[in-house]
Amino acid sequence: MNWKRKRVFITGASGFLGSWLTQDLIEKGAYVVALIRDGNPQSMLVRSGLIKEIAVVQGTLEDFLTVERAVAEYQVDTVFHLGAQAIVGVAQVLPLQTFESNIRGSYHLLEACKRHEVERVVVASSDKAYGESVVLPYTEDMPLRGRYPYDVSKSCTDLLAQAYYHTYGLPVGIARCGNIYGGGDLNFSRLIPGSILSLYENQRPVVRSDGLYTRDYIYVKDVVLAYLLLAEGLGERGGQAFNFAPERPYTVLEVLTEIKRLMAKEIEPVILNKAKGEIIQQNLDATKAREFLGWKPLYSLEKGLEETIQWYQEFLGGMR
Repeated sequence: MNWKRKRVFITGASGFLGSWLTQDLIEKGAYVVALIRDGNPQSMLVRSGLIKEIAVVQGTLEDFLTVERAVAEYQVDTVFHLGAQAIVGVAQVLPLQTFESNIRGSYHLLEACKRHEVERVVVASSDKAYGESVVLPYTEDMPLRGRYPYDVSKSCTDLLAQAYYHTYGLPVGIARCGNIYGGGDLNFSRLIPGSILSLYENQRPVVRSDGLYTRDYIYVKDVVLAYLLLAEGLGERGGQAFNFAPERPYTVLEVLTEIKRLMAKEIEPVILNKAKGEIIQQNLDATKAREFLGWKPLYSLEKGLEETIQWYQEFLGGMR
C-alpha cells in the first residue's frame, strides 16, 4: 500500500512506539494526526522535531468528544491505536486510571472509527492479554484470560476490537506483541532502558523478579514493520489478531547479561525477587504473521540491543 497522502490518526503518538511509527509514516509521505495527552520535552517525537510535522490534538482517550473530533475533522482513513497506560507496575498501583485509559479509551476510539467509517484500524493488544497459561507458546486461537489489572485491560481492549468487527464490520486488526524495546523508551522502570541507564552510570542494575521470568523481546523497528503490514493486509483478515515475536524467548538475566557484554560492564545486578502480579513465562507463536502478512523480525536480540544502547548513550551523553 502506498502511504503517501494517507490521513493517519495515531493515539499515543508521543510515546515510545508511537514516535517510531510516526517517524516512519512521515518518511512514507503520510499526513499524521496525533492524540497527545501530556507534552514531554524528552519524548523522541519532540526531540527529533517530528512534532512540527504533524497535526496535534491535545486531549485524552477518556474524552469521547475529543477523540471523535480528531477522527471526523481530520477525515482520517487509517488509525493506529497505541494510546494506553502501558506500565504493568503502574497498573498495579493505579488500576482505575489504567481501566479508564485502556478500556474506556479503547471503546471511545472504536466507536468514533465506526461512526465515521474509518477504512482501517490497528489496535495494540499484548501478549499479556492471554493471561497465564501452562501451554506455550501462545497461538491466536487461545482464549484471553488476563488476571492482573494491566493484563485485564489488554484482554478487554482486544475483545472490544473483535466486538466492533463482528457487530459493526469495523475493519480492525489486532497486534499482540511481546516486550518491545528500543531507543526512545523513557520508562526507566523497564528492564532494558533501566539496565542501560544503571550500567551507563556504573551502578548496579535492579531486577524486580528473581531474574528467571521469560519473555519475548522484540525490537521497535520490527514492531513498526508489523503494524504497517497488518494495516496494509487487513482486507479479508479484519477482526483477526496476529502475534508478533522473534520466537526466541529470553530470561531477564539472559537479557541483562547481553546488555552487560555489549556495554563491556561487569557490574552485578541487585536481585530483589519482589515482582508481584506478573506472569512468570510468556512467549508467542508468530507463524500466522509470517504466513499471512509476510512478516518476520529483521533484528536479533544482539543487533537490536546494539542500536538501543547506542541511542541511550547518545541521549544520556547529551543530557550532561
